[in-house]
Amino acid sequence: MSLQEFKTNEVIFKEGAPGESMFIISEGTVGIYLKYGEPDEQKIKTLHENQIFGEMAVIEYYPRSATAIALSDTKLIEVKSGQMSDYFKSHPDRIIQVMQQLSMRIRELTLDYDEVTKLVAQLKEASNEGKKNPSLLEKLKGFIKSADKKKNGEISSVESMRQVGAVSHSSGFTLNVESYPKGTVIFKEGDPGKCMYDIHYGKIGIYKNYGKADELLLTTLSENKFFGEMAMLDDDKRSATAVVISDEPATVECITTGDLIDLFENNPPKVEMILAHMSSRLRKLTNEYLKACDLFYEFYTAETWDATLQKKAESFNVEYYD
Repeated sequence: MSLQEFKTNEVIFKEGAPGESMFIISEGTVGIYLKYGEPDEQKIKTLHENQIFGEMAVIEYYPRSATAIALSDTKLIEVKSGQMSDYFKSHPDRIIQVMQQLSMRIRELTLDYDEVTKLVAQLKEASNEGKKNPSLLEKLKGFIKSADKKKNGEISSVESMRQVGAVSHSSGFTLNVESYPKGTVIFKEGDPGKCMYDIHYGKIGIYKNYGKADELLLTTLSENKFFGEMAMLDDDKRSATAVVISDEPATVECITTGDLIDLFENNPPKVEMILAHMSSRLRKLTNEYLKACDLFYEFYTAETWDATLQKKAESFNVEYYD
């Protein structure tokens, strides 16, 4: 860890460059830009003292998805890859801050993905004449532009996840471990999110509209998977229902926000696994979003919307979870 100083308008890192560290603003202001210096440059956020940026680089070795510029004379604390555990030991409150930032990015991208999937439904019903619909064309154009800006975040390495991923979630220090029989509803859609869960054994189904005529199984999660972290970190309501679906009882560990610091002190790899899980979830959601935007690009550039394109639209599957 080191203190880095940047003058006004100095580049901290560039979009597309390899990422080796995250930064905490000690003094000054930082601007985050897409396509910095190009005609269609876009400033996406302004960061101030005590805020963190560039965290994806030390979790999953992402290339930089944007350019960071010092908007004033700025002092930054640089935390390089491999130094995160040491930094968290001296600043345990930052664990929750980094997780909340990842959660916010997942939620923001999920909203974009929701809009994309609504357009997919329109494409499934489209005809050759639909190609001439100005409103739909404008929507397609908007998502194509958005996808282009996200391309740098599409490529990542799983190398950084292998070491923590190889450790069983049930090993080492654990908290609040309980077992539930098949059919147990662990939490319901709309419930307040009081904790997240780590599956030690068994399978959990994640459902929308559980028990209703339009019930939908979103995904099935097995041991060594986390779920429920978003509502906990954002102090929000559950967006889905979690149900034990394995024949044998499922064993899960309940982790609250207040437990995270204690958990890090006693079992640092578990916290690293949670961060890697959230980073991976964001990466996979980004990839699904880009797939949908690529589909729209084919429609946008096609002379006619033929049967082949229609088949691609109809075969598109919505994927929110691992």
